[in-house]
Amino acid sequence: MIVGLDVGTTAVKAVAISPTGEVLARAEREYPLSTPQPGWSEQDPEDWVHAAEAALAELDTEPTALGFSGQMHGLVCLGIDDSVLRPAILWNDGRTGAECTEIEQRIGLRRLIELTGNRALPGFTAPKLLWLRRHEPETYARIASILLPKDYVRLRLLGERAIDAADASGTLLFDVGNRRWSDAVCSALEIPTEWLPPAHESTEIGGAGDQQAAAVGVGAVEPGTLSVVLGTSGVVFTTLPGYAADPEARAHTFCHAIPDRWEAMGVMLSAAGSLRWLRDVVGGSFEALVGEAERWEPGAEGLTFLPYLAGERTPHADPDARGAFTGLSIRHDRGALARAVLEGVAYGLRDSLELLRSLGVEPRVGRVSGGGARSDLWLRILASALGLPLERMENEDGSAFGAALLGAVREGVFGSVGEAVAATVRPRETIEPDPAWTAVYDSGYERFQALYPALRPLEAR
Repeated sequence: MIVGLDVGTTAVKAVAISPTGEVLARAEREYPLSTPQPGWSEQDPEDWVHAAEAALAELDTEPTALGFSGQMHGLVCLGIDDSVLRPAILWNDGRTGAECTEIEQRIGLRRLIELTGNRALPGFTAPKLLWLRRHEPETYARIASILLPKDYVRLRLLGERAIDAADASGTLLFDVGNRRWSDAVCSALEIPTEWLPPAHESTEIGGAGDQQAAAVGVGAVEPGTLSVVLGTSGVVFTTLPGYAADPEARAHTFCHAIPDRWEAMGVMLSAAGSLRWLRDVVGGSFEALVGEAERWEPGAEGLTFLPYLAGERTPHADPDARGAFTGLSIRHDRGALARAVLEGVAYGLRDSLELLRSLGVEPRVGRVSGGGARSDLWLRILASALGLPLERMENEDGSAFGAALLGAVREGVFGSVGEAVAATVRPRETIEPDPAWTAVYDSGYERFQALYPALRPLEAR
C-alpha cells in the first residue's frame, strides 16, 4: 500500500495506490485560509497536521511507503522546542514587495539569478524572513528553525526534519544549480544557515513541492511533455535536461524531483482560484457556472477577464496587479462571466507557455491535473487557447499521486522515478485543440495581452 499526502492551500489530500497505479482509497480534509490584511495570506500549521492525521485515518491502512507534497514557499517559524511561533505565511502572500527590492539590491539581480535561478518574488520564503525581521522583531528573535508546509507535517507525523531540493528551490536561499543551500545568499541576507533543514533529493526522503510532485504524477519527467496544472494556482511546467536559468528570470528554474534534472515553469496565482472567487461572489455551484458558460460562444462577445486577483508572478512579477472584467454589455449574464473567467485563466497559462517557447522549449503535449482539469469545457478551452493537445490521466490526483510514487522510490518499491512512472502513469483521454476556437482565442489573447499594460497605471494611483 503506497500513500501520498498533499498539503495543499485549501485541503490535505491523501491517496492510497497499488504498485500498478490503481487507486485504492482517497480522503480529503479542508481547512481555512486567513487574510488578516489586504494582500496577506496565512494558515495555522496545526490545521495541516490535524487534517493530515484525519485523512490518513480515513484511508484506514498501514502504508508500505508514505510520500509528501505540498504548497511551496510557505514559511513556518519554529522555536527552540519546535513550537510554531506564528501563523505560516503562504506562497500567495504579497506583503513583501519592499523586501524583494532589498534582496535584489543587496545581492544584485544578475548574481541572484546566477545563484538561485530566480529573482526575488513576494511569494518566496526569503523575503518573508526579512519582513519578519523588520516588522515582527520579537518573533524573529525567537526563531530556532524554519520549515516549509509539507516538511512541518512530516516532522509532526514522522519526527523527520528534512527538505528536498525541489521544494528548497523556491525559498530563494538555495543554490539551484548545485542543489544545496547557498552560503552566499544566506550570508548576504544575514540568515543563519543553522535554521535550515538538511536538504536531500526527493527520492531520498519521498517528497517534493506540489508542482514537481504533480509532474511526476502525470509522467512529465522528460523534455517535451508538459505538466499543466489547473489548481488554485495555474502552472505550465517543463523538464530540463540540465540547469539553465532564464537570464531575465521570467520563468522559475527549480530542481526537479528527479536527481540531476531541473525544471522551468510559469506560475499564475489565481487559476481555479478565480472560478472559486466567482462562485463565492455570484452564487451557484461550479457545475452550474460551467454549464451556463457552455451556452456562450468562444470569446463571450468580447468579454475578457484579467485573472490577477492576488497579484501575479508570470509573466509580470507584480504583487499589486489586479483583476478586471472588460467589454461588459447588457447581454452578458452570469454564464458569460464564467466563460470569461475560464478563458482568462487559459490566456494566463498561455503567457507561461509562450515564455517557455521563447526559451527554446518545444512542447508536444500537456498532461493536466488539478481540480479544474475535471471540467471538459475548461480543457477544451485550454487546449484551443494553448494550441496544444492535452492528456487527461487515468489518475487525476496529481501531486498526491506523485508524492506516493516518490515515497515508493524511497522505500525501494521502485528503483527510480522513471520506473515508477512507467508502472503506474497512463493517459486515458486526449483533448485536441478546436481549430475554430483557436482562431477566436488567438485574437482574444492579443486583447488579453493589451489589458495589463493599459490598466496597470490605474492601479498605481
